[in-house]
Amino acid sequence: MLELLLSLAKAAITLFIIVDPVGNIPIFIGLTRNMSKETRQKAFRTAVVTGFILLVSFALMGQQILSLFGISIYSFMIAGGILLLIISIKMLVRGEWEETTQPESVGVVPIGFPLLVGPGAITTTILYLQTSGIIVAILSVLIVFAIVQAILKLIDSIYSFLGNSGSIVISKLMALLTAAIAIQYILDGVLWYFCMR
Repeated sequence: MLELLLSLAKAAITLFIIVDPVGNIPIFIGLTRNMSKETRQKAFRTAVVTGFILLVSFALMGQQILSLFGISIYSFMIAGGILLLIISIKMLVRGEWEETTQPESVGVVPIGFPLLVGPGAITTTILYLQTSGIIVAILSVLIVFAIVQAILKLIDSIYSFLGNSGSIVISKLMALLTAAIAIQYILDGVLWYFCMR
């Protein structure tokens, strides 16, 4: 029992660090800057549900899904990086992800995937499934996304503190940071692909 709890704590902490909801707060603000409080929270709820379902699905069938289509996790990293790069360029040019953004849409992509659930989170979940078992893998996802939901509820207070001008500045800065993260995903995917061949 103690060993199970220790494995669960380790898995949950590792996954939380990789998901990094605290570090992504400015990006979340930038993506939802033009939304009302209610619409923003709706987008965040959609993101949490999307992220949870994605990670549980990958915990249960991830390796099989990737194997079925002949996709490596490195290809997944490159694809996630390209998607993030497109998002960041649109944010820099337009000041938002899409001109007519629906909360469900932005909650699924890009907040749910690939910001909350990126290649790193998927790989970690699959790894803990293989090393610690399905109970640890799924419970760690549940714990992490319960914490993510609590953190996302605080974003409105942060947005109120920054104001509209502050959020515009943060949005542009975070778009640039998102582009850098995207390029790093792509580079890591390419590097690992050639290293593992």
